[in-house]
Amino acid sequence: MSIYMNNGATTWPKPESVARAMYDFLTGGGANVARGSASKRDLKSMDTVLSCREELVSLFGGWDDDPRYATFTANVTESINVVLKGFLKPGMTVLTSSMEHNAVLRPLRRMETRGVTVEIAPCDEEGFLHPDIFAEALSRTRPDLVILSHASNVCGTVQDLSALAPLCRDAGVPFAVDCAQTGGILPISLRELGLAALCFTGHKGLLGPQGIGGIVWNPEFAQKVDWFVEGGTGSFSHLEFQPDAMPDKFEAGTPNLPGIAGLLAALSWLGETGINAVRAREEALGTRMLHGLLSLPGVLLSGRRTMEGRLPVFAVNFEGRDNGLVAGRLSEEFGIETRPGLHCAPLAHKTLGTFPGGALRLSPGYFSTEEDVDATLSALRTILDS
Repeated sequence: MSIYMNNGATTWPKPESVARAMYDFLTGGGANVARGSASKRDLKSMDTVLSCREELVSLFGGWDDDPRYATFTANVTESINVVLKGFLKPGMTVLTSSMEHNAVLRPLRRMETRGVTVEIAPCDEEGFLHPDIFAEALSRTRPDLVILSHASNVCGTVQDLSALAPLCRDAGVPFAVDCAQTGGILPISLRELGLAALCFTGHKGLLGPQGIGGIVWNPEFAQKVDWFVEGGTGSFSHLEFQPDAMPDKFEAGTPNLPGIAGLLAALSWLGETGINAVRAREEALGTRMLHGLLSLPGVLLSGRRTMEGRLPVFAVNFEGRDNGLVAGRLSEEFGIETRPGLHCAPLAHKTLGTFPGGALRLSPGYFSTEEDVDATLSALRTILDS
């Protein structure tokens, strides 16, 4: 029997309703959206897509609850690329932090070669971006756009958006957020925070399938972002140019309809269960894991040493041990799945002082059990005692 401690990469298992919805779509529906004769199957596909948009704007505080401003992508990486490469132009400046995932950093480095200035606000040794440091960087660099991750995929540190967003708003700077790690776990409202764009993925805290993500937009900002991909939309077919209308502007080609069906089922499950219940469950498991990790010999924990201001995503090393070898033994000898290394976030590891070796990441999720946590801690102790 395996134990899954890699929810920072993707949550598993999913609610049973997710797989069932995808199966039902493929076997009982399957019509392409807005590309048929308005049959019952065609209308069912359209209803599935619209209902998913409505759930997303409800969950993420979309502008005026308008479903047109929730658009789909393949994943949060694509979402971030749409925002960055569609908005930034040569001569512009973008401000980000030293705790970003490569989903943010790699497109920014590419844009840097094309004349965009990239500024990085330093986070502390726990991965936290202090509002006063951010305010200084905002004033000094005068950026055209700010983009930040809500929480670190490496060590779980959560940024204080309620303190950072007003600073951007007062400076008149659009603020885009990557909520890959927090969507479905922590409440976040595009409207209340005044965000320009909220980039999400379906397969982590939202508990949906891989291959589906998206963006919830501020309408004014969406108008300023250019198309990333152009092509057929099932609408405005008389036009030879990509339409400006939302959501068509950012949705050329057939979307991942089975993925949208699965995501809709996941969002419905979240709505019934409640984000607060999910957060409480994960915080209890995280507290159990954190206390156990801190009791192990030679442990070197990155990030915060309490559950305040963090997710149950733990990056650890052990004195005299290679985190990759520890991960290998956990898998081979105990059937425990984790992730060692750099977690696609080299700059974050430099901030935390764990570059280039990285760390062993342990991340329980909603469907983990207390027994899973205890067995993981016991296995680690056995390895460290050997």
